[in-house]
Amino acid sequence: MHFTVITPTHNRRQFLPEAVASVRATVSAPLDFGYEHFICENASTDGTADWLREAVHQDGAPVRTISQPDKLLPGPARNLLIRQTTATGWIVPLDDDDVLLQRCLFHYANLVQGHPGQQWFVADFLRVDEEKRYLPGEDYYAWKFETPADMLRAIFRAEHFIQGNVCYSRQLFDEVGGYDEELKMAEDLDLYVRFLLAGYLPVVSPHISHLHRFHTSNVSIGVDAEKHGTDLRDIYDKYAGQLQALEIERPG
Repeated sequence: MHFTVITPTHNRRQFLPEAVASVRATVSAPLDFGYEHFICENASTDGTADWLREAVHQDGAPVRTISQPDKLLPGPARNLLIRQTTATGWIVPLDDDDVLLQRCLFHYANLVQGHPGQQWFVADFLRVDEEKRYLPGEDYYAWKFETPADMLRAIFRAEHFIQGNVCYSRQLFDEVGGYDEELKMAEDLDLYVRFLLAGYLPVVSPHISHLHRFHTSNVSIGVDAEKHGTDLRDIYDKYAGQLQALEIERPG
């Protein structure tokens, strides 16, 4: 069993070292699995590339990097990474300003062993401020649904959302065609909608996957309820035929 934590990064020299250190702090015992951190250095201009050249030689779990001279959107950056992972492996997305918890991969590995044939898993995560101080009342908690249609219905009612708190198989990624390379935002939600439309319901785990950091330069700054509603409608319209067949209404 092998996990690849994927991280596209652009001008995150301030935060990236903590993200890398958090993956390297993973405790896998007593399970036997491999893991690595695969990073796309995405046209950074703040010294990130220089730091990464040093980081790959530091002690700890392997860090692999790819450098891009021209900035890619999140979808193509993630696709570039994943298509260079093992075909039988597992993918765990981690944003370049977030922090993975030490036992996150252990819990995913335990789920993989306990649920043979399942292709993706979803966990809870916590929100913290720029200094990693916990923000009470801002937890994200995954829900358990009975069917993929039930989960899709909740997503398009804006009652439920999924972010980087997932683990999925490379096999499932290949089956649905990877991230949409045209989307500027919500490319992750678009991928998970296709997982569900393909009939795959995630297994919910009670563990905490990561700390999601709020700061003044978050990529999601400005994504309010109105913008999220627009993203939902755009995604719905891409798959309207399939969603209507499941009697899932378009977001208003």
